[in-house]
Amino acid sequence: MSRVSVQAAAPGIDARQVFQWLSYLQYPALLVAFGYAARPLFNGMDGMLDAYNSALLYAGVGVGMSSLQDPRKTQNTMSRKVWEDPRKGGFMLWVLTIQALLPIVLGLLGVALASNTTLAQLALGLVSFGLGMIGLLKTAIEMREHHRLDKQPPPHTQTALEAGA
Repeated sequence: MSRVSVQAAAPGIDARQVFQWLSYLQYPALLVAFGYAARPLFNGMDGMLDAYNSALLYAGVGVGMSSLQDPRKTQNTMSRKVWEDPRKGGFMLWVLTIQALLPIVLGLLGVALASNTTLAQLALGLVSFGLGMIGLLKTAIEMREHHRLDKQPPPHTQTALEAGA
């Protein structure tokens, strides 16, 4: 039996590029989340908790998909400036940590203390969103490592191997 390697089937495409492409699925997921979040506003708030649960689930998936992006690249100038600065990057990591852990803790408490199924489902939506934020936090940590200016070697410094020593 012969096996076809992935590289032979798709020459020139590496796994990092495939994950970068998959990360763009965050946008449809976040649009669906927005749709669910806005729906009660047009229905007289009818079915609000179910809609918000779905919004949290899709937002968690969308944010989680964003963690597939290449951490060596930034999305815009403001993002690049945040990750290059050690203080701003550190502050942003703490903000993302709180944004990840708070929904998980509140969601788990909500599931344990919920008086009905609908509230328990909403609490699980919070947990899903928090898990997606953990994926984003992991990517943010890698982005900070790749872009910090205080940890980058000077541009024209040769290592001992490059100098032939």
